Amino acid sequence: MVDLNGFASEYASYLKALEDAARDNKRILFETLKAAGITRISVTFDGEGDSGQIEAISAFKGEDPVVLAEEEIVMRRVGWGSAESKPEAFGLSAGIEAVCCDFLEFEHGGWENNDGAFGEFTLDVTAGTVDLEFNARFSDVHTSTHSY
Repeated sequence: MVDLNGFASEYASYLKALEDAARDNKRILFETLKAAGITRISVTFDGEGDSGQIEAISAFKGEDPVVLAEEEIVMRRVGWGSAESKPEAFGLSAGIEAVCCDFLEFEHGGWENNDGAFGEFTLDVTAGTVDLEFNARFSDVHTSTHSY
């Protein structure tokens, strides 16, 4: 028999660990980006049919696009179902992707399933904010019957 209360408690612990790690990882990432003079990052994603991915990461200094240096950063990672985080080293682009994927998991777990979703993250390094535009896809059926 499945212990639903136990599962709910474990899942809540996992989400809390994910939220804590995401907050710390955002700080680590923004400190690294700020030191590099990056003012904004744009991250697009798309997925459906049980598969999703980050499509593009674009970096800017002011309005000018720049290439990200691939320096190493160490962030906290939470494995699926775990209530604890562990340090893990990433290249800068992979770290940005990991942070965005964690935010997607936290806010829209399963975003890549069925009809999926697409959208864009905007990391405003100057303001210290991460904004998400999330577009969920869904199939719709409208049926009507008539007897006269």
